[in-house]
Amino acid sequence: MHKDIVIIGGGLTGLTTAHYLKKAGVSVAVIEKENRTGGVIDSHSEKGFLFESGPNTGVISWPEVAELFEELEPDCKHITADPEAKRRLIWKGKKWHAIPSGLIPAITTPLFTLKDKFRVLGEPWRKPGTNPMENLSDFVKRRLGKSFLDYTVDPFVSGVYAGKTDYLIPKYALPKLYSLEQEYGSFIKGSMAKAKEKKDNPRLQKATKEVFSAKGGLKNLTKALAKSVGEKDILTGCNDTNINRSDKGYITKTRCIEKDIEISSDFVITTTGAYTLPKLLPFINSETLKPITNLQYAKIVQVILGYKKWKGCDIKAFGGLVPSIEKRKILGVLFTSSFFKDRAPEDGALLSVFMGGTRMPEQFDMHDDEIIEILRKEIPDMMKLDTFNPDMIKIFRYSHAIAQYGADSKERFKTIEELEKEYPGLILAGSMRNGIGMADRIKQASTIAKSIIIHKNV
Repeated sequence: MHKDIVIIGGGLTGLTTAHYLKKAGVSVAVIEKENRTGGVIDSHSEKGFLFESGPNTGVISWPEVAELFEELEPDCKHITADPEAKRRLIWKGKKWHAIPSGLIPAITTPLFTLKDKFRVLGEPWRKPGTNPMENLSDFVKRRLGKSFLDYTVDPFVSGVYAGKTDYLIPKYALPKLYSLEQEYGSFIKGSMAKAKEKKDNPRLQKATKEVFSAKGGLKNLTKALAKSVGEKDILTGCNDTNINRSDKGYITKTRCIEKDIEISSDFVITTTGAYTLPKLLPFINSETLKPITNLQYAKIVQVILGYKKWKGCDIKAFGGLVPSIEKRKILGVLFTSSFFKDRAPEDGALLSVFMGGTRMPEQFDMHDDEIIEILRKEIPDMMKLDTFNPDMIKIFRYSHAIAQYGADSKERFKTIEELEKEYPGLILAGSMRNGIGMADRIKQASTIAKSIIIHKNV
């Protein structure tokens, strides 16, 4: 068969790209190796609990997120986190402390040293850095001080990247934060300027920065996208997929349900992990691909704990993160039932505990019994429970969970750019570039679709 576009990967990026292309009248074929669409996104209902076995939430950090949900109604409706549970907690010593949200809490919080509290007052007048490859640890210490690194940024990075601050490079891992310093000379001055810019631009106001999910679980987001694309244009259960060049574009071969399929196309978009590219793109030398395939990923263990009756500490908050300096055996806990309704029975609780990451990679290979034994020691102590006796335990593992944007990102992005120039019609997408969050995936997909539509209409 022939299609205008072949998209490898039926996760959020691939489905969103296909949705916008189909809407513009472009013919597409989505090829997915699993027997279902959605990628790592999946929702489950069991014993009165509604939980995710992948991303739990996203942030409306780009207008494209709000616009996508608007388009998908009524098949999918987005929900936002309860504002009464917006507190973010940080573990220090033997208890949780709320991240300050005002002047008085900022003055009185035990999270930061008195020296660093005064140091923040001088942040707007501190000179911008001159080293674009400065790591996040040095970046934060230079602008805010070590206690802010230890008890805000380090746990934040554990929660978002499951990574280490001395590996990540702000220019690539946190480009918005990096640009505040480079463009405005200060986090504070830059944030004020961005707030004014947003106020003056109605479209930017859609980027509310609220935490979102989908009603009934995030699975309903990818189901709505798959419905929009159309069942006949999505191939699932595909194996041995590979792409080669042809005189008129590309030939994609795959084996789907014991049937060999060959698709010619003008464009090919890969949305899968960097480690899949050598097999997918045999016409590109593996040495050439190395700056991309060398990308490091954090390995994650996610444990879902369901309690029909919660008897622990106050969990009216978004969740708690654990700084590496505290030497605990978990990265953090999301209090999912506190900020989304209908995730646990009344008076119950649903927690998502995250372990592993680049801080404790050995946990990924532990047996379930070993994981549970760690939680048996950590959770009662940290959550003020008499015993570790949840009504439901689910353990999920992800070997390539989160791409790590370190110093090698510069060469990776350059290689991607060079390959796309050398092979017109080839687009390398996914979390290897343009960010790791759900909002980043949606924005990337929208941008790619628009560029193809413009190209085809020229």
